[in-house]
Amino acid sequence: MQNRKFMRAKDAGVYLKDKFGFGSEKSLNKLACLGGGPEFHKAGPARLYTPEALDEWAMSKIGAAQKSTSDTAAA
Repeated sequence: MQNRKFMRAKDAGVYLKDKFGFGSEKSLNKLACLGGGPEFHKAGPARLYTPEALDEWAMSKIGAAQKSTSDTAAA
């Protein structure tokens, strides 16, 4: 059996903000309805996120390193 730590949206938002500097409970709530957010599990009405799913989603949103804002136009 795997030991998984699950977090509700509030704690998941804090986790994202602390580790990556972006994300919030409000954003996770919106993305759960619209799509495009991290993978989650359902337990009744609660959405449960794993740290691995949050990390994977956040890293997919972070672009390559740049030396200036004009690097974005070239990419």
